[in-house]
Amino acid sequence: MGGKRVRIHTNFKPNKCCKRSFVGDVDDRISQLPDDILVDILSRLSLKEAGRTSVLSSRWTNLWKHTPSLNFDVGQTVLDKLYRQRELFKREKRKYVKWVNSVTRSHKSLTLKEFKIRFALDKSERKAITRWLEFAFSRQVESLELDIKSDRHTSTDYRFPNELLIASKLQLPSDSVCIDHTRMLVDFKSLKELSFRSVQVSDAAIDFFLHNCPLLEKLIVHHSEKISKLEICGSSLKLKHLEIVYCFGLKSLKVSAPSLTSLRVTSLDGLLLENVPMLVDVSVNCNDDSISIHHLFSLLSCCVSQLQTLCLDLTRRNFRQEVNELCELPKMPKLKKLVIVYCARGYENLIRLASFIRASPHLVEFVLEFKWYKLPRKDREVKDVVKILHHHLKVFKFCGYYGGTNDFEFLSYILGNCVVLEKMIIDPYFIWSRDKLQVEETARKSAEQKLAPEVPQHIELIIL
Repeated sequence: MGGKRVRIHTNFKPNKCCKRSFVGDVDDRISQLPDDILVDILSRLSLKEAGRTSVLSSRWTNLWKHTPSLNFDVGQTVLDKLYRQRELFKREKRKYVKWVNSVTRSHKSLTLKEFKIRFALDKSERKAITRWLEFAFSRQVESLELDIKSDRHTSTDYRFPNELLIASKLQLPSDSVCIDHTRMLVDFKSLKELSFRSVQVSDAAIDFFLHNCPLLEKLIVHHSEKISKLEICGSSLKLKHLEIVYCFGLKSLKVSAPSLTSLRVTSLDGLLLENVPMLVDVSVNCNDDSISIHHLFSLLSCCVSQLQTLCLDLTRRNFRQEVNELCELPKMPKLKKLVIVYCARGYENLIRLASFIRASPHLVEFVLEFKWYKLPRKDREVKDVVKILHHHLKVFKFCGYYGGTNDFEFLSYILGNCVVLEKMIIDPYFIWSRDKLQVEETARKSAEQKLAPEVPQHIELIIL
């Protein structure tokens, strides 16, 4: 780049669009843009890409330090690779901590829209993690995500430091913390999204955020063993999305949030839903055989008639004892998308799952994630399917297709009863088989040879 250059000092503040701090050669038109536009452009790059622009010229040296988003997510692909090489993982973890420390020390923006940490960390990095949180909160962060899960997806020993929330003394009877909401070290009023994954966060800390973050719309907590009894309640709550997932110490969860639209939970113990008139998207695990399908829907009774999306994880259920209950499912008149995760044990007839379709007269998309506990060793004769027409289902996706009798029976039901079906997606993906590639290829050939001839020409068949 040619032309005159003006050094940007460390106390640089982005100029507004009406001003230009730099006049360069006509061939370098990007550098002639106002500072705030250049910062906006850099914020659309990854953090490392934005940092590399500092070597272009003195004009760009400090611009990246004013980007409002700091995303330190290395990506799942990288993490999966590191998990398999312990020594490499240790080296990369040290580099990761050094990288985050370096950026947070040099960053100049007074506010942050996003601050995201995603790496497998443990209590040895406790002080560094706490400093990062202090940094983010001091910059009035709007979206904070701390994801430090280990390679086995278990909880870490890092506990959220409640001293970040208060200046007064903490009382620690047992493992609980009594928090005085009146004294705070920082202002949390800008926080809109908060996500803790594999962080030991207490009931009291969650309650604190609910009462001191008036703009909070998204709250996600995964793998926290310290959560026991939660009340997500308040007529003034702006909360729209709530996830309480794999918190195995959870004994009760009460939710009363008038703006809530999306809910994901993996424990039904003590679940109580009240005053959720906007709730339309629900995902639940119903893997405890002590909780019947009938009881599951009774827990959702206040919102089942308004649901538009429902995801049910039924991987550990014994449906042989629940055939009658499946025939008596409540009507879900507004349901548009249904996802069922189910595990096969032998030769269970998948036709029973059609009860969910019949209970959802306006269903448009149905996804079945089928997980084999053991692959069938022989086929049996396909039974005739029942004729109960469905007039809205357009897309059906079958994940875990193997090509056995169970699969073909259910697909025949879909083809014979869903009269406006437009697309059928077959995904022969397996995670439990030792001969994964061979099993998937066998399933793929079965779909091409056995299923494809049965699919009418007007239906698009996609075999992944």
